[in-house]
Amino acid sequence: MSANAKDLRNPLKRARGLGSAQSGVGHWWTQRLTAAALVVLGLWFVVTVLGLLHADYAVAKATVAKPWNALLLIAFSITVFWHAVLGLQVVIEDYVHTRWKEVVSMALIKFLAVLGALASVLAVLRVALGA
Repeated sequence: MSANAKDLRNPLKRARGLGSAQSGVGHWWTQRLTAAALVVLGLWFVVTVLGLLHADYAVAKATVAKPWNALLLIAFSITVFWHAVLGLQVVIEDYVHTRWKEVVSMALIKFLAVLGALASVLAVLRVALGA
């Protein structure tokens, strides 16, 4: 039996060097990296919020306005939405079997995630820059 007899990929896939998943490993790694980032950023966020538990508005605003806190809060917001899109994409791909529903669902989720991330970044920047 030759080596090609064991290869069950489509000839076009074999020529391009792609397996059946195409980019599945990249999606998997991105999901794991965003999860790891969320562990670190989530711990920072919880510690920061607990530190502000009995603070008034001025102290909370001054805390968010610090450059490192603003940067970490923006990173946390973007990572949350990115990780959510990746997770919901897996759920939709696994459980939605009608192509148009899958496409519409993914487009809606990505639109809402971008909208949410932009709103979060804008809110942090408004507080951090004193607008």
